[in-house]
Amino acid sequence: MATYIMLSNLTEYGRKTLKERPERLKEVNKEIESMGARVKAQYATMGGYDFVNIIEAPSNEVMARLAVELGSRGTIQITTLPAIAVDDFVEMLSGNSVGGD
Repeated sequence: MATYIMLSNLTEYGRKTLKERPERLKEVNKEIESMGARVKAQYATMGGYDFVNIIEAPSNEVMARLAVELGSRGTIQITTLPAIAVDDFVEMLSGNSVGGD
């Protein structure tokens, strides 16, 4: 499975929803699993983004579907970044095969 970093900011509606129902965060994680992905880690942050999520998904298509689905609700704005583990990145730069190819 590929790793993705999902950065998100709550909209006004999202802040209201989260204040009224903080358990909604865990419910969304279950929805993500039902779409074929998995939240590996999740952080509430201060600064440019409200949340940083580390997500595993089988493909870019699954991750794109997930981002569109979550973003279409009007509660968050999302930036998604594909991520490469540093060890895999170094191996790739060394000219070695990565990911079992």
